[in-house]
Amino acid sequence: MQLVINGEEHNVDVSTLEDVVSHFELEPHLVVTEVDGEIIERVNWAVTEMKEGMRIELVQFVGGG
Repeated sequence: MQLVINGEEHNVDVSTLEDVVSHFELEPHLVVTEVDGEIIERVNWAVTEMKEGMRIELVQFVGGG
């Protein structure tokens, strides 16, 4: 499936937003997701179905000091 993730086109084998986060091996508790301009809360990732051409933004927080 073709998705635009963080501004780049990706061909990924996913069906839900949860699959997308897992595909990129991100730490779920550190990630904020946006799909087609709407923030999706973590509790809804598993029920947010992906469709061809969706625009997804993944932001992962990192610690530092």
